[in-house]
Order: sequence, then C-alpha cells, then structure tokens
Amino acid sequence: MFSSGAASSVRRPPIVLVHGIGMSHRYLRRLHDVLAADGAVFSIDLPGYGGMPKPDHDVDVAEMAAGLASVVDSLGIAPAVLVGHSMGAQWVVEAACQRPESVAHVVVIGPVSDDRHRTVPAQAGALALDTLGESPIANALVFTDYVRCGIPYYLAQVRHMVSYPIERRAADLAVPLLIIRGEHDPIAGLSWCRRLAASARDAAVVMIPGAHHVAQHTAPKAVASAIQAHLGVPAAT
Repeated sequence: MFSSGAASSVRRPPIVLVHGIGMSHRYLRRLHDVLAADGAVFSIDLPGYGGMPKPDHDVDVAEMAAGLASVVDSLGIAPAVLVGHSMGAQWVVEAACQRPESVAHVVVIGPVSDDRHRTVPAQAGALALDTLGESPIANALVFTDYVRCGIPYYLAQVRHMVSYPIERRAADLAVPLLIIRGEHDPIAGLSWCRRLAASARDAAVVMIPGAHHVAQHTAPKAVASAIQAHLGVPAAT
C-alpha cells in the first residue's frame, strides 16, 4: 500500500485507489500524486497483485471486495471515496454494496465488463486494440505488471471479471457513482458506460478527451479534476 496527502483547508473524504486485473499501484501513481495535493490518498495492492502473496484458493469478486472493505476499515478512514480502474471498478462497487457505511462515493474508471461483450476473447481483443493508442510508458507498466501477476492467476481472475454483473450491483449502491472513461477507450465504450450509469440510482458519466483505457496514467490531472468536481472540491492549483 502507498499513502500520502497534504493538509488542506477544504475537507474531503480520504480517497482509496484500486488497480485493475493484473496491475498494481504503479499505474495509479500519477493520479495519486495529483489527488494527494488536497487530502489523504491510499493506493492499495490487492492479494496476488503488485508482488503481494497470492491466495491459496480461488478468490472471486465478492471475496476480494470484502478484503478491500476490511482494509479501508482497518485504516480508520471510513467513510472513504473508493476509486477503481477496470476490474477495480467491480471490486469498489461490490465493496460499497457490502459495506455502505464505509463508503462515501464510488468512482469507476474504464469499468468492465461491457454487458454486450462479456467474454474473454472480446475483452482480450479490446485490450489489444487499446495498446495501440496508449503511450509506450503506459504499455510498459501494464505488461510488466501482468508478468509479475502471472498467467495462471490472471486467467483465474479474468473468469470472475467477465461473469460479474456490475450493472446489477450498481443498482444496489446507496452512494453516488461517477463513471470516467477515456474518449477512445475500446474496453469501456460510451454506450456501455451510459447503460451502467442508467442502472444506478445516482450516477454520472465523464469523458476524458483524447484518453484511452489507462486515462488515470495518461491524463491524471483531467481524471483528478473530474473526481474533485464530483466531490465538490475545488481542483488543486
């Protein structure tokens, strides 16, 4: 886990950043640093990711989310803002449904999986297409973290990713939901993000111009501004 934050005259809840499948806090670092200018931020590596020990059994979305919620509670920062990228969107939505008292807001960036393309081949094809638009540094972060995660664990997790009904759980959220996507994200398309928003009681969609799936790395200031506006906090200068 990586944490930081500056004192601020503007009160906002602590923010918890959660990576996606195969990844770690490394590709969240730029967003973390921008958000830390106005308050506490925590970037968490979940079991099996970022060099963390792998569980001795198959862990589905519900169990991973329960562990995430327990970490938030153990830090003494609840209610917090949970921000999840890609599969991290599933974990933060599920955590907020399980422990609504621990969560103030939910933010999802490039959420998966599109309900009209919920298969491993479809997701793999979209990921491959996305690499063509990402920066070399972003691709390097993704691929090196994937290698560290390992193929067996990745494949076990991707089965849960494509079967998790995030839109059904979004309907159960008791807190506001912000959906952020890159303008050119082939994994989280605009129509899918709009359908996901429509399933929730209180949701909005924000698009980051020019960005692809890893928008929090390539456009951290724009993503941070969207989050800050959602929370009613002036952007840090």
